[in-house]
Amino acid sequence: MNRFTQVITAQDADIDILGHVNNAVWVRWIQDLAGAHWEAVAPPDQQAAYVWVVTRHEIDYRGNLAAGESVTAETWVASPRGARFDRHVRFTGMDGRVKVEAVTTWALIDRATGRLLRVRPEIAERFLSDTSGT
Repeated sequence: MNRFTQVITAQDADIDILGHVNNAVWVRWIQDLAGAHWEAVAPPDQQAAYVWVVTRHEIDYRGNLAAGESVTAETWVASPRGARFDRHVRFTGMDGRVKVEAVTTWALIDRATGRLLRVRPEIAERFLSDTSGT
């Protein structure tokens, strides 16, 4: 399985009235991480032809993050089912504690037609094999 990671640092604009990263920011980070993973594994012709859209988020908030604190964001995908697959995401603080975990469902769209597409093996392979070099 191909895992993709990035380090993200919370900025002042990410912080809510309670003094920690706003829930909507975690969702944005999940989406940004998924996009970065796609860009890291997909060749330019696939990036130009297809786009992924989220159809469902299931998020467990387990800890907080303040401005200036960082997390390691890690994502990986399960085998596709038709046009969709589940993406797993984990944000782990520098203290080793999981701050947020999520399972999100994504669908593959043909950019030219706007229609759902079955995830072909050559696309799924890029996410499932350990060849991207994160």
